[in-house]
Amino acid sequence: MNMEKIGKYRWTICGLIFFATTINYLDRTVISFLKPYLASAFNWTPVQEVANYADIEMAFKLSYAIGFIFAGRIIDKLGTKIGYALATGLWSVAAICHAFAKGTLGFGIARVFLGLTEAGNFPAAIKATAEWFPKKERALATGIFNSGSNIGAIAVPFIIPPIAENYGWQWAFILTGLIGFIWLILWFIFYEIPNKQKRLSAPELAYITSDKDENHSVEELMKPKYSWGKLLTFKQTWAFVIGKFLTDPIWWFYIFWLPDFLRKEYHLGSYEIIWPSATPLIIASFGSILGGYLPMKLINRGWPVFKARKTSMLIYAFCVTPIVFAQYLGGIDMWLAIIVIGLAMAAHQAWSANIFTTVSDMFPKNSTASVTGLGGLAGGLGGLLLTLLVQKRMFVHYESIGQINKGYFIMFLICGGAYLTGWIIMHYLVPRMKPVE
Repeated sequence: MNMEKIGKYRWTICGLIFFATTINYLDRTVISFLKPYLASAFNWTPVQEVANYADIEMAFKLSYAIGFIFAGRIIDKLGTKIGYALATGLWSVAAICHAFAKGTLGFGIARVFLGLTEAGNFPAAIKATAEWFPKKERALATGIFNSGSNIGAIAVPFIIPPIAENYGWQWAFILTGLIGFIWLILWFIFYEIPNKQKRLSAPELAYITSDKDENHSVEELMKPKYSWGKLLTFKQTWAFVIGKFLTDPIWWFYIFWLPDFLRKEYHLGSYEIIWPSATPLIIASFGSILGGYLPMKLINRGWPVFKARKTSMLIYAFCVTPIVFAQYLGGIDMWLAIIVIGLAMAAHQAWSANIFTTVSDMFPKNSTASVTGLGGLAGGLGGLLLTLLVQKRMFVHYESIGQINKGYFIMFLICGGAYLTGWIIMHYLVPRMKPVE
């Protein structure tokens, strides 16, 4: 098939989704570089800084988890074009609202609003990908738009400290929030479902719709086959849910607390922290891209799909474990710690790419979205629990006695063991490939 004759407009849509995902992570990650500015603006003591920041983080995680439950249904009801636009517009407003907070409570309310609305990004992105790409290209398109999460997080260290230093922390929220409205303009100009898109050529439309079931619409095929209650009776569901519950919170920790660790461990200023914070995220982006390469190679060599997936995940789990030595290595040279943390973050992204794929390995197509939703909810609740027990209680305790480095050491131990623990539980629940019939 001559791809040049087919056309490439679908990749314009993929670019829009990538842009939205980048903005999504940009807006949520801004706060990690503004912690000292907020402490000064709201008159937090060092102990209050840790405690209040943890409370604000928990507010976001809880609202994000709750939003995840409803976002997919709302977007299905409104359609991708309006649903995605509504989610992006609302989270952009929420981002800007942070700038007008006069205290901790007001800032926390803005954070709740942001969490609820940002939950709409991935359900909308996945739905748009299903509408615009045939099965053979969906994994590639998903990998491309999902890399926007890394790009958004990488951009923050470079743009937020200069804005905060020169114009004030409020403008960091205002300017990043306004980017969402630029996306909205482009979205309404370029997006429409394939059957209504006049810019789409007939050959490309035929290619996009080439593998749809002749007897069912896309909407019918995407309706969940099982209720959530029924799904919870399957061991396969619990394998995925527990895997997400144990490992998603680790990524949240990296995103929201790594800048604080670098500041306190190595006494870095607003500009000195830029490259040390960005480097682990850059390394992690390679994990996003290469995470599927190893299982693909094993499958091409004749390995069963499930065995290749689980073996790869075990290797990625072991790649995280050196993070327990991060502070020791950092005592030799800060960049050794940064490289080890970057390796752990890359391994997480590789793990994440594969744990999502286990859902499609084990469940019929019309149940994968529901299972993924359960996993997203579990990951959010796991992150909330980790913040409550570790960052809220333990970090506050060690900060109060001037030994916050011990708190981070314990956290790195948790990071190092979470993936192996998750893999063992998943293997125990589903030792062999056993799809849900």
